Formats: sequence, structure tokens, C-alpha cells
Amino acid sequence: MTVVLVTGAAGYIGSHTCVELLEAGYEVVGVDNYDNSSPEAITRVEELVGVRLAGMYDVDLRDRAALGRVFARHQIDAVMHFAGLKAVGESVELPMKYYDTNIGSTLGLIAEMEASGVRKMVFSSSCTVYGSPEPDQVPLTEYTPLQAVSPYGRTKLLLEEMLNDLCASNDGWSVMSLRYFNPIGAHGSGRIGEDPAGVPNNLLPYIMQVAVGRREKLSVFGDDYPTADGTCIRDYIHVVDLARGHLDALPLLETSGYGAINLGTGIGSSVLEVVEASSKAVGRPIPYEVKPRRVGDSIAVFADPAHALDALGWKAEFDLQQMCADQWRWQKMNPDGY
Repeated sequence: MTVVLVTGAAGYIGSHTCVELLEAGYEVVGVDNYDNSSPEAITRVEELVGVRLAGMYDVDLRDRAALGRVFARHQIDAVMHFAGLKAVGESVELPMKYYDTNIGSTLGLIAEMEASGVRKMVFSSSCTVYGSPEPDQVPLTEYTPLQAVSPYGRTKLLLEEMLNDLCASNDGWSVMSLRYFNPIGAHGSGRIGEDPAGVPNNLLPYIMQVAVGRREKLSVFGDDYPTADGTCIRDYIHVVDLARGHLDALPLLETSGYGAINLGTGIGSSVLEVVEASSKAVGRPIPYEVKPRRVGDSIAVFADPAHALDALGWKAEFDLQQMCADQWRWQKMNPDGY
């Protein structure tokens, strides 16, 4: 495989994966509707690597005609599918928007792939397909029961089931779903990183906006959980490690069928541990206040990464301190994002 179509190419994970693909010698064709991303990300990707994408298109995957023109213009070998909406809280408020966007765009993509004879995909899934696990279920393996509890998580679970059914019905298809845990960090150059629209939904972008003066202080939701410091535990993974996992998954697409693999470090870090590591990276304390627990927050969610090592030869390399340092470099160099 030499030509990879990346959907959501200008997004946080998509842009970092474009860097890794280009550096590995792949040709990259990108599509993005820039709903929650910026064209500047692709400009910087090309400057970082010194190689241009084979094509970059402003396309919504639900626009079958526009997407079809992209496939007609390029001899694509495989697809990395990142495009979609991803905020759990917003999905509860606007569930139909999430079903329409995430399910509809993937259906359009599959139809155009089939029409063009492209049947290899790495799919961006999520640990939200495991729902809200009980403490005795962690670390989460690929055999942990699936039970998504938010509309966002349900779109990922439905898409996994749909892609599994597709592969079962047509042995020409090969799909690998990668279930991410909590991506943070940024490219070591500080040139590309996470640039959420509006108020950040995730912990580290919020912390870094506090550090750079865009937010007053962090809210810590609950300090009375049965953990060492009373705050929730999550598995944070550097976005560059995550991007490299996608490249490692490409060879598996030579064998037909469906599979799913967790991408996480296997190390759980509490909210206050992330605050401490961020404070160290920034060089001053991050102000925060404790607020009541949020409904639905799990005590601890972290991966068993053993299958990723066995199947992909992949393991996370960056530790939490490096993740925070890289994210701070990005935020400091780009205080207002792109």
C-alpha cells in the first residue's frame, strides 16, 4: 500500500498521523470539512515534513458526489477514517447530530470505497465502547463486554458492529478498529497540536488554557472517589504514539476480516496527577477547585495493551510528563490555537 486516504486529516489525531505517514514514505490524500479543524494544520504538516500531500480536499463525507471525485482522482490503497464528532457531553445534548454525522459520513465513505474497489480501512474507534466499567473490569481488554452509554459512544459501537458485519459479508474487506483511550500531547516541534473549538471538553486542553491565561481555573469534579487521591483515573496516551499505532495497523489489512485493538499505555493517571505533571511542565501551579462529581463519570478506565503488542508490535513510548511538556509547548507557542 502506498496511497492512504486520511479523513479528518486536519484534525488533532489526523494531522499527527499525516506526519507519521509522510515521514514513512506513504503518499497521503486528505479530506476534511474543517468543522472542528483548521487548514493551517495541513500547511504546518507539510512544512514539518518537507513533503506535500498528494491532495487535500474540503469535503464532507456525506457529500457522495464530492467524495467520489476524490476517489476518481487518486489511486487509493487504504483509508484511515478519523472524521467525525467526538464530544461526549455534546452528544447527549445533540444525539441526532452525532448519529447523522458519524454514521452518515461512514456510510457514505464505505459506499465510495466499494465503488472504487478500495476495501481496506483503519477505523478510529474509542474506549467509550466499553461504557462505564466497574472497578473489577479494569484493565480493559478487547474481550471486556461492550456497553456504550453515551450517544457518541453508541455511534462508535454501532460503526464497529457495522464494519464487522461488512467484513463478514464480503471477504474482500479488511478493517481494523483502534480503540483509543485518552489522547493528549502534541508534536515535539510545537507546530501542531489540539485546538478545540469553544470550551475544551477534555482535561489537558483545559489545563493548558488555564496555564496560558484563557481560563481562570480548572474544575475537578469529585475528590471522594475510592482512588489514592480521590480523583478519577484515566489512561492518557501521547498523540504521536497513537499516530504510530495506525501505521503499525496497516500491514494487518493485507489479511481480510475485522479486528479491534486497544491503544493505551496500560497506566492509569488520576486527575490530580495530571494537574501535578502539568504544573511541572508549565513551571507554576495550575489553579483548580473541587466541585461535585459529574453524573456518569467512571472511577477508573485504563487499557490492557498486551494485544496491541502481540498483534501490532506496538507499545506506547511517551510518559505522562513528556505528554504534558509537549502539550504545553504547543499551547505556549500557539496561545490562541491555529
